[in-house]
Amino acid sequence: MIKDKRINKIEEYIIKHKSVSLDELMNVFNVSKNTIRRDVQELVEKGDFKKVYGGVAVNDDKRAKLESFHDRRVRNQTEKEMIGEAAANYVQDGDIIFIDSGTTTIELIEYINNKQVTVITNSLDFIVRALPFENLNVITAGGILERKTNAFGILKYMDILNAYNINKAFMASTGVSLSNGVTNSSPLESELKASIVNRSSEVFLLVDHDKFDKYGLMTYCGLDKIDYLVTDTMPNEIYQNYAQKNNIQLIVAE
Repeated sequence: MIKDKRINKIEEYIIKHKSVSLDELMNVFNVSKNTIRRDVQELVEKGDFKKVYGGVAVNDDKRAKLESFHDRRVRNQTEKEMIGEAAANYVQDGDIIFIDSGTTTIELIEYINNKQVTVITNSLDFIVRALPFENLNVITAGGILERKTNAFGILKYMDILNAYNINKAFMASTGVSLSNGVTNSSPLESELKASIVNRSSEVFLLVDHDKFDKYGLMTYCGLDKIDYLVTDTMPNEIYQNYAQKNNIQLIVAE
């Protein structure tokens, strides 16, 4: 097994089991202890894992927890506004777009409220703030209300989304990493988010610099499913190389 493929498999194995010994990894992947040590060290340096006595474990310090909408709203507010403005430049009259629930994606309302667009959303806050703007044709995804995030999730009939041809989806995330992809802390919303990504012609991920190398409870898509990554600070070289390899356009708000 080539090195890159082996390391990816080791990542998946550690995430699945939370904590494993070096001896177990040696046996499962049929390699020497020195090889496993080098592979583990490479994973630890990425930040998603940590060394423990005799082995390696998922780094819970990197795991983003489910917080209330208000608590998240006040963090990095200026950066979120900049990201929202940068993303809004890609919205054109006549577009059918999805706007995800999130404290960054909600900022789009300030920069698209003069455009003629159809907006599908699961964000209660976006629905309320869009009420004064008759040019915004708002369609709610409905479902069960997640009160911590002010968002709807788990549709009774998920295939309702198949009726809409979504040009652009503007997605939020509680954490992004190469090993765990694009993640979310609310189980209620994850199925909806995954379905939207699969249905959309273009997917924009809006995340501030604090979201990198973090992860939430559930992965709703791989980072390679993203077409545009909109953020406030250029990510490190590892993410830049990944973006180039996977045809992801990096947009840094200024």
